[in-house]
Amino acid sequence: MITVRFRLDVSPACSIGPGKIALLQGIQESGSLRRAARQLGMSYRRAWLLVDGLNRSFTSPVTTASVGGKGGGGVKLTELGEDLVRRYGLLSRKFDNLARREFKTVATGAARQNEKAARIPRKPVSRSSQKDQ
Repeated sequence: MITVRFRLDVSPACSIGPGKIALLQGIQESGSLRRAARQLGMSYRRAWLLVDGLNRSFTSPVTTASVGGKGGGGVKLTELGEDLVRRYGLLSRKFDNLARREFKTVATGAARQNEKAARIPRKPVSRSSQKDQ
């Protein structure tokens, strides 16, 4: 399977890649920065710093936060944030499709090599040879 991971540098101080997009998608799905960070195995502070950096890098923020209240606070993507996620996803799929077409024969050869390697019986390592190492 061929996939492309890429990062867009939108300014010298701001880039957008798969990690930030995954964080924005998590916010979009959960309505919570804390839950989105937890799903990604990221600290809340790290997630907050990433979102704050994105919000400061564009002419308008990519998220809005509400504080407290009856149902508690939350975070939502703005139209710009939703647009970033959408455009990044479209470009990612285009890159993946292009890479699959361009590297189809190479990938097929690599897959065959992996299959051959998996079929080669491996010699079991004896306990005595493990002690020598």
